[in-house]
Amino acid sequence: MYYPEQLAKLIESFQKLPQIGQKTATRLAFHVIGMQDQDVNDFAANLLAAKRELQYCKICGNLANGEICEICADPTRDKSKILVVEEIRDVTVFERVGEYNGLYHVLHGTISVFDNITPDDINIKSLITRLMDQTVTEVILATNATSEGETTAMYLSRLIKPAGIKVTRLASGLAVGSDIEYANEVTLIKAIENRQEL
Repeated sequence: MYYPEQLAKLIESFQKLPQIGQKTATRLAFHVIGMQDQDVNDFAANLLAAKRELQYCKICGNLANGEICEICADPTRDKSKILVVEEIRDVTVFERVGEYNGLYHVLHGTISVFDNITPDDINIKSLITRLMDQTVTEVILATNATSEGETTAMYLSRLIKPAGIKVTRLASGLAVGSDIEYANEVTLIKAIENRQEL
């Protein structure tokens, strides 16, 4: 199918997003073409602002407007617990549930033999550094119930337990092979409440 060069480039740009194929990218591109100029300008400005102004929290790896995210800066959070997640969107899921009041640590991935991702490739070193001040008494491993998530959880458990810190894993309720992002609130509440020590 022939499209003018500008439209073809817009379609290609949308296809760079995860899980966006040719048909969806084409539909989105045509939608943008039909938008009001001001809406397109706002959309473009929001994209640029998010890309330029957001950064990773230097403590936990979550998104932040400055050097430290709102959660790490919040004095009311329980600083004795750290919930370790794979991705930033997992923090949002737990915050939406509202049952956890501790801190987080975002790994930005998992250990994967098949993809050549080693412990050095994800955000583990800063987690270990955080545990050295002896404030943290429990680390809750909330990686996904996939083979990579389980591998990462076991690796972290073996790394952390010798320091005398309690290491727990989210309890059943999360189906094996499922992503935390898609779990409902009741499932996540039960998983947090029934976490198990590793």
